Amino acid sequence: MPIHHSIIHRIVHPADTGSDDASGGVVPSSTELTPSEHLDALLEGVNKAFHAKNKSWGHFAGPGDDAESSALPAELRDYLEGNSDFSLVTRQWAERVAKLVAEHLSLSGDLLFLDYQFGDTRYLSLALLHHREGFCVDDAHRIVPARQLNLAQMSLAARLNISQWQADGASKQYLSWTRDRGGKKLAEGFAALLGAIEGVDASGETRTLLKAFSDYVEKEDLPEDASREKTDALIDYASEHASRGEPITLEALSEVLDEREPRAFFDHIRQADYGLSPEIPPDKRTLNQFRRFAGRAGGVSISFDSHLLGSSIEYDEAQDRLIIKQVPKQLKEQLKRQG
Repeated sequence: MPIHHSIIHRIVHPADTGSDDASGGVVPSSTELTPSEHLDALLEGVNKAFHAKNKSWGHFAGPGDDAESSALPAELRDYLEGNSDFSLVTRQWAERVAKLVAEHLSLSGDLLFLDYQFGDTRYLSLALLHHREGFCVDDAHRIVPARQLNLAQMSLAARLNISQWQADGASKQYLSWTRDRGGKKLAEGFAALLGAIEGVDASGETRTLLKAFSDYVEKEDLPEDASREKTDALIDYASEHASRGEPITLEALSEVLDEREPRAFFDHIRQADYGLSPEIPPDKRTLNQFRRFAGRAGGVSISFDSHLLGSSIEYDEAQDRLIIKQVPKQLKEQLKRQG
């Protein structure tokens, strides 16, 4: 991943200044980071930590949106057009982040900016990184204290798909940012600072996609092995994209699920009108909850998606009974004919 520009500005929390100033501040860097293997590894670690976070997906607010726009898009255009310096622009952004940190957080951090290329796509990422105290062994085999970046404690982070933003004015998901569960006001303040508005509900879209898949499996009346194979293929494909922070397209997913009939699942979605977007940013937590229960004994074979347990399927542990509230249509017809 070639890195075009990168820099770190230190965000100082008011509690760490030793003064009565409640605004905190920024200790800026006047020079960019030097390309190195360590910087490449840091970018990889930051991306991995970011993709594992609970995020919002959307776009910059514009005319007609129920949100205030920010100076960020205009400043970013100036930078990309060569009319502004990377270190100066990022320092301005850092000063705004410092105010947010002073209001909602209790510790200082390093604000990392990265302008980099991944394949044909150009990205801009920012991440507020904190430190943790650790240990290392020096050359004399002694245990010594060492301060380390704590990527898991990434309080604020965002990633802009520059290529998509510039090329597709209709896109609603070229910008993603962290949504901290424990700090609603922090998340709202961060979105306002970015001038971001949510354009797609990743967890909701993922749940709808999984519901569409369950309906498809039921409609096709697939054997247990085939059903499990397709479920694993969907989860693996979507999880891989989620780990890279990339959306999945419904047409590509349909091809993965059935090479012989590559449009079968896609046509099912369109005919049933689930209201899904052509591209979906998969939500990893929702995917992890989607697994299949299966078992076979005494001539009885049962298989169903785990998310159905507690709704259309109930398990009575005391009497060792499985209660199916919605009998599949084809099975219901067979039972009627037998009766």
